[in-house]
Amino acid sequence: MNRLTDVVKNLLIINVLMFLASMALLGDPSPNTTYALINQDIIDFNLWGRYRLALFLPDSPYFAPYQLVTHMFMHANLTHLFFNMFALYMFGPPIEMAFGSKRFLFYYLFAGFGAMFLQLTVTYVEIRYFGAPGYLANIPMLGASGAVFGLLAAFGYLFPNAQIMLIIPPIPMRAKYFVLLYAGAELMFGLNSMSGSSGVAHFAHVGGALFGFLLLLYWKKR
Repeated sequence: MNRLTDVVKNLLIINVLMFLASMALLGDPSPNTTYALINQDIIDFNLWGRYRLALFLPDSPYFAPYQLVTHMFMHANLTHLFFNMFALYMFGPPIEMAFGSKRFLFYYLFAGFGAMFLQLTVTYVEIRYFGAPGYLANIPMLGASGAVFGLLAAFGYLFPNAQIMLIIPPIPMRAKYFVLLYAGAELMFGLNSMSGSSGVAHFAHVGGALFGFLLLLYWKKR
């Protein structure tokens, strides 16, 4: 069983508390938000409930600067929260022990911001240059998935030959192959679901892994 390191433990606590507190204090978005998106109407920001802490495109009327940070600690539902926190619990401790706590926290946040940057950039380019519907700017982005994909990249880099047991199919795979296949699949899914049709921020996942890997290369040079 993994030894629960300090930063990983605190990140787990923050994410769970954010989910519970936002549910209790702000509640889920009003059904009117879905209607407004379809009809491209602008509604009262308060109707977004706890999704006010998610991230909207900067040119959206619902954007607020604090969302740049809060979105990384928000989750859509219990399933979303569970899988991200399970991955953080599984892969975070050995990386934190290898990096040290301060460097691990910096890496986690850097990957998260990198994920945000790539997803926002792709969405903006889709709307501005490829004729994607403008309401995409008003679809919120939330979750720790981008930072978690950065952890997957770091785990594959630091422990390339570690065995990871897949769930479907239930076979073992070396970490380096798992990370490459997973990142490649996310890139493919992202390209196949342009214009936000899937509801999943695939390019945020790719961005987290990419920016995490670039930071690892920079540290290696230094």
